Amino acid sequence: MTTRIQKRNRRRILDAALEVFSAQGFRGATLDQIAAEAGLSKPNLLYYFDSKEAIHGALLQDLLATWLDPLRAIDARGEPRAEIMAYMRRKLQMSREYPRESRLFANEILQGAPRLSDFIATELKALVDDRARLIRRWIAQGRLAPVDPHHLIFSIWALTQHYADFDAQIRLIRDSADPMAGAEAFLETLFERLLAPEPVAPPLTPPVSSPAG
Repeated sequence: MTTRIQKRNRRRILDAALEVFSAQGFRGATLDQIAAEAGLSKPNLLYYFDSKEAIHGALLQDLLATWLDPLRAIDARGEPRAEIMAYMRRKLQMSREYPRESRLFANEILQGAPRLSDFIATELKALVDDRARLIRRWIAQGRLAPVDPHHLIFSIWALTQHYADFDAQIRLIRDSADPMAGAEAFLETLFERLLAPEPVAPPLTPPVSSPAG
């Protein structure tokens, strides 16, 4: 049975590893760095995880447990633009609350996704394709402007996760304590304009001919 101290130490190791991996990437991170960040000896760390790969895998499993939730939450019964705006806001909030997790994911992708390729090719692809079909249906119903659904989803990822993955750059350019200040309002305006369908013109009424005489 796992004791409270063991649970606490395991959590300390994973939190320290998240800090190190998100900053250094998988290749740049070492067990010595993770142990030092956790305030534990290396042998103590190895009691809980037998390798750097095991720690990284545990972090990715924790991340993937919630990574798909914002996309899953798009409701086919809802108003299309409202659902997509809500998805964008959820992704932006994740960048605010989980910046290290976002950078962990980005570093893995930049290395060719060696530990995530199966997940991306199966579970993530299936969910994205399903949501793309829903967006196409909304477009066919005239409820959204015609856009490529996959590129719409990719754009939301790029424009929200950027605030976590490139946080240092944004802070230096904006010289602001809150690099996301105004981001939500800007992105809502951007996507509302992109997705608003063209208004349907009323049918032309034939002119009423005046009686002869």
